[in-house]
Amino acid sequence: MDTFREDRPADLVAALARARSPERPGPDTPPGSPVRPRPGPSLPIPQAGPASLDLRALLRLSLAASDASGRLRPAPSAGALHPVDAELLVGTGCSLPPGRYGYDPLRHRVHHLGPPPDDTPPGVTAALDVTARRTVSHYGHRAWPLLLLDTGHAAASLVLAARALGTGEPEARLDGLTENPLAVVRVPPPDARNRTHRADGPRAPEPSGDTPTPAELLTRRSTPPPLPGAPSHDALRAVLATAERAAADAPLRWSAAVGPPRAGLVAPAPDGTSLRRYAAGEARPTLAAWAAGQAWIADAGAVLIAHGCPTDADAAHVRRAHLRAGHAVHLAHVTALRHGLAARPVGSWQQADLGAALGARPDREWVVHALALGTRHADEENRT
Repeated sequence: MDTFREDRPADLVAALARARSPERPGPDTPPGSPVRPRPGPSLPIPQAGPASLDLRALLRLSLAASDASGRLRPAPSAGALHPVDAELLVGTGCSLPPGRYGYDPLRHRVHHLGPPPDDTPPGVTAALDVTARRTVSHYGHRAWPLLLLDTGHAAASLVLAARALGTGEPEARLDGLTENPLAVVRVPPPDARNRTHRADGPRAPEPSGDTPTPAELLTRRSTPPPLPGAPSHDALRAVLATAERAAADAPLRWSAAVGPPRAGLVAPAPDGTSLRRYAAGEARPTLAAWAAGQAWIADAGAVLIAHGCPTDADAAHVRRAHLRAGHAVHLAHVTALRHGLAARPVGSWQQADLGAALGARPDREWVVHALALGTRHADEENRT
């Protein structure tokens, strides 16, 4: 993958500072190939046996494109540019023979890259990296925060797909310590105690707790704006709780901007069963201005906000905060949909120093990611 290192900024901290500035991107540039070139012929992913990890279903539910353009996929991406590439390290217990494979999400096929290391664990380990040019082509200098958020979303999509299929419990490494890969998701093979129906089978499991069904994962989409209508207290609390749990050990804080009658910022109360209001005043118009001037955010029913990542954060901290924010917002998005809400991730933020806006020390509490929320009405169903 070293041929793609020219995508990396020389200084990620400086790149983030520039992305947060009011400087506007220049004209669009060519995005290059929508799929990373791989050597050798592409191979179909075989049907899984009764005791094997079904890689065809796992990838269909998480990373595969479902339309000819390649834009429509289970994991959202800024501008539908989908810069995340996956390399699969396949061990025993999978529908593919052990080895290293590059995944082609447009054709839903793989390229064999070589044998696996001797210590390859059972199941599949997906190493996620990015081809930055795809996102840079439209967002220019604002691309790198979006690339990291997209990678976090892709990792969460793999985790949810694994849970929907009843594999062994997946593990996501989003510590920000490495540039390449940016994230790693390991999915063990299933065992007899937690097997569910496959995504391409005749039936799907009923919803249980926080585990989505394959059908839910295939049909989830970002709702196009506008997103009016205030979420209920219980739905908003559930969305906030999901984000907090997903990023419990991340350098982030979570709140939600709500409108009248008591406009302000709310966060989960210590008891976990209610919301506390910690700032008064209408914040949504300011968020709209900060989010690359997306005016519709001012009228969203509520806006979930991940904030932190101070100006003096080092590169590992920057990667970790954004990867974990993307991962958590993805899980919160699914929770929102399961509560009947419309939802849309918002990733591009300029001059969004939330702490300074609230009168606290500047350069400490920057908006990193967000999820706009609204209620879904019957006459809007065909647009989602």
